[in-house]
Amino acid sequence: MLNIDIETPIELSIPYEEIISRTVEASADFVQCPYEIEVNVLLVDNDSIREINKEQRDINAPTDVLSFPMIDFDNPQDFSIVEEHPEEYFNSESGELILGDIVISVEKVIEQAQAYGHSLERELAFLTAHSMLHLSGYDHIDDNERLIMEEKQETILNTLGYTRL
Repeated sequence: MLNIDIETPIELSIPYEEIISRTVEASADFVQCPYEIEVNVLLVDNDSIREINKEQRDINAPTDVLSFPMIDFDNPQDFSIVEEHPEEYFNSESGELILGDIVISVEKVIEQAQAYGHSLERELAFLTAHSMLHLSGYDHIDDNERLIMEEKQETILNTLGYTRL
């Protein structure tokens, strides 16, 4: 299940629901998630994501995407941890694995697509794939982890046809 909510008057003139849905699905397939998943995506403006960033990370600045994983992985994409305590990780009504929440700044999607010279579609897909990797246990605290994540993000995006121009 994918829940997408918009809490900004700023519009993305692209089929954002389709892009997010395809990217979430491709990312879950890429990390070989063996379960049906539940992910919540919230599209906001810079002010809203700044507030969330300050509240959650004590950083008083807007960012492009925030990820809130529900699983504390021992190793990235090792989903066996959820089997030890299924009541903590699965939606009791749907049976889906609750992977987590993604918050994306629509303003940053527009700004960064222009800054990097690629499409809005690619930027939105990039931020979604990036966040899905975080929800699957990946991080980029050091350079080695960052390089691993970047390679995986590019693979997901290339699979979907969201290539750099």
